[in-house]
Amino acid sequence: MDELSFKRRGELVRLIDRFAEQDGTQETRIPALRLIRASRLSEPVYSVYEPSLCIVAQGAKVVMLGQESYRYDPDSYLTASVHLPIAGQIIEASPEAPYLSLQLQFDMPRILEVIQASEPIGHRKNDTGRGLVVSRMNEMLYDAVLRLVRLLETPQDIPVMAPYVIREIIYRVLQHEQHNALRQFALIGSHAQRIAKVIERLGRDFALPLRIEELAEEARMSVSSLYGYFKEVTGMSPIQYQKQIRLQAARRLLISETTTAAEAAFQVGYESPSHFSREYARMFGLPPVRDIRRMRDTLLSGGGMLHGSEDPSGSKIALEVMHGNRVVRYDSKKERRV
Repeated sequence: MDELSFKRRGELVRLIDRFAEQDGTQETRIPALRLIRASRLSEPVYSVYEPSLCIVAQGAKVVMLGQESYRYDPDSYLTASVHLPIAGQIIEASPEAPYLSLQLQFDMPRILEVIQASEPIGHRKNDTGRGLVVSRMNEMLYDAVLRLVRLLETPQDIPVMAPYVIREIIYRVLQHEQHNALRQFALIGSHAQRIAKVIERLGRDFALPLRIEELAEEARMSVSSLYGYFKEVTGMSPIQYQKQIRLQAARRLLISETTTAAEAAFQVGYESPSHFSREYARMFGLPPVRDIRRMRDTLLSGGGMLHGSEDPSGSKIALEVMHGNRVVRYDSKKERRV
């Protein structure tokens, strides 16, 4: 690393450390930008990644998508092109050198504007790729991201300058050949964009029975094509995707409400509570009652915080321990935002 790169990284660490003083996720005056801080390692945390750019200034994190593992640190960055159910784990952090990162949410119409301004129509491919990608960091992207975070020091400049810097960041990300999938998700009528619509519906109607023929018709694809493209984007089949969304939703119900395991099972679409309990234990490592008791004990002992995330349709459905998208502290009687 040359001296200039070293200074840039040091400045990003300083800025995130300044504007995210406490462990958790900090909203900023730039609506699409969130800052994350963690002073210790975390257990795997289950949530739904929304389309976004994630950059680590200090520390490291591993994200599991299905059976695939993605590690990113200050030398790399992660891009999510579509809503994906993941398990994330902070693997490098300490009180002396906390995990510091940022998340910039993607706006698909803005991405389409950048594509239309920068790429001839004839050069656009209609193919798909994985919706989660880790890429090598480059100086031009890092410089643009640093300029965006610097705006937090001069908030009066944010309304004018932030949209232009975010546009540049999108442009820099799109220049990487690895991010062709991100282009495709923004292009109306592309295979990837049609799969994104299917994902949106699965996230919205996850408690309803899965009718794959109906989804295929809606996506204007054959059933076999839908399966193929869906797995290429998400790393899993539609039914596996629905199962992960259902189980995450059930876990949120159990931790945030006085709901029994059977009631949660029925609310998220399971017909058999015993089947639900088996799949829950397979995903989270413990049956529902024992898992929720462990999570609450961790919270009450001061060992964690509850954080929010968003479902694929974009509505607030939070509550997870440690690292998520919006912070919510929970006690035995109520929840409150912090």
